[in-house]
Amino acid sequence: MSDKKKQKKPVDPTRRGRRPMPRGWPGPGGGYSTYLQAPQEWRGTTVQVCGMWPFSAGTGSPMVGVPIGRNILSGATMCCDPISWFMRAKLISNPSMFVLGKPGLGKSTITRRMALGLAGYGVQPLVLGDLKPDYKDLIEALGGQVIQLGRGRGHLNVLDPGESRQAALRLTGKAREAIQADAHGRRQTMVSALIAIMRNQNPNDREETILDEALKVLDERFQGTPVLRDLLQVIQDAPDRVRNVALDRGSLDRYRQITEGLEASLIGLVGGGRLGEIFSEQTDNPMQMDRPVVFDVSNVDDSETSLQAAVLLACWSYGFGAVAVSQALADAGLEPRRHYFVILDELWRVLRAGSGLVDRVDALTRLNRQRGVGMAMISHTMSDLLALPNPEDRMKAKGFVERSGMVICGGLPRAEMDNLTEVVSMSMEEQNMLVGWQDPPAWDPSTGKEAAPPGRGNFLIKVGGRPGIPVHVGLTSVEREINDTNKLWTTGENGKPQMVEIAPDGTEAVVGEYSLDDPALLPPPDPTTRVTARTGVDE
Repeated sequence: MSDKKKQKKPVDPTRRGRRPMPRGWPGPGGGYSTYLQAPQEWRGTTVQVCGMWPFSAGTGSPMVGVPIGRNILSGATMCCDPISWFMRAKLISNPSMFVLGKPGLGKSTITRRMALGLAGYGVQPLVLGDLKPDYKDLIEALGGQVIQLGRGRGHLNVLDPGESRQAALRLTGKAREAIQADAHGRRQTMVSALIAIMRNQNPNDREETILDEALKVLDERFQGTPVLRDLLQVIQDAPDRVRNVALDRGSLDRYRQITEGLEASLIGLVGGGRLGEIFSEQTDNPMQMDRPVVFDVSNVDDSETSLQAAVLLACWSYGFGAVAVSQALADAGLEPRRHYFVILDELWRVLRAGSGLVDRVDALTRLNRQRGVGMAMISHTMSDLLALPNPEDRMKAKGFVERSGMVICGGLPRAEMDNLTEVVSMSMEEQNMLVGWQDPPAWDPSTGKEAAPPGRGNFLIKVGGRPGIPVHVGLTSVEREINDTNKLWTTGENGKPQMVEIAPDGTEAVVGEYSLDDPALLPPPDPTTRVTARTGVDE
């Protein structure tokens, strides 16, 4: 027999030469596995895992930006924030994000994580209206400024140009004219918005023109910073320039008739009507642009929807105006260039407060890319944006989501999917994932308490038509201390409120007690007593 004769390979006597399938031997007694558990993945640097090359694999999750958690599918670290993905990674064309999700699932938590990380990169977080408050402790921990607003807890003068006046003195030529025009436009827009909230409808064209001219006359006549009472006085004095734009045809009686409704609205703003006196006095605590800032408006009761909307809109206008001044000074080389991460929480409250407010919010938020500002807009569901009475307002509100560089979704009900997929393309698997995250928590028989909701801390990050990235946000021990929004609810047997620490799985543990002498536990002051707002930073 030839030596070149092909040698036969050894044969497995039990399997007759057959090879096992990827999940084992098929058939009875073969041990075939119908479910193959995915192996645990680990990630390391080339120095740490150099001996494993080329058997290591890279991750598909972006590694640019603030580390916010781990990819739910792969376990890889996920880094994400709108400013880093716009400036460094070039993944989005607009440094903004829109966050949607049912209450209690962590919308504010993921936003706080991004704000904390961006502060480490040198970006200043600006929380323009904190209703709960969710961000106050974070800003205080960063050494920032806390501005309190509410009945008897501080004032915000909507006619205060802020830093615009001082900046105009430092600028020349077209730069000075631009900053003065921007300050004038913002003041007029804010007064008109307050009147719209008071009336539940916009001022007419003639009233808008009268306000514009009255503000110009006021700036020429008044020395110092005017308030709404001074604007009302100019309209009541009936100067010739204001009468000309009012088209009174030379009749003072006709002028009084034309401006009667405008005077009545301004008197309501000055005299402590439905919106109180928050906007009728000088600003107690001017905003500082070199540190994180939060406007704490948690003292405004949820039942006062009009006042909440007016305060939020005023904070947004004031904040964006300060950012515009900062960038104008940086363009002229007079101040260092600063970038800001602006957080607009509870967006739906302002949109529902009155007709035409969508346009005013739209005007505030369109120029964030040109102004060097990253933005986070937060609401519960798409239904919040589509519940507006006017079809035009509904389309513009949808544009807030469409123009956002990224959309981050938490748990949402099935009924929301049709509205959401009109704006953000999603596969059925992604939709089912979001619906599953909004399921209620289960009852834990071992502790006798509710377990953490299945979707708490889980989010789907969508950018354009790309597949979504599911991520779980886990809190560090330091973040748990500043993220506890229920710390005043737990009391001991002696009645003292207890400090509660929240574990990553959602369970709570008592770690101490608050003192009853803690100023945070004191009742709010008498609304008739004026209290100067504090910054929250040791002077």
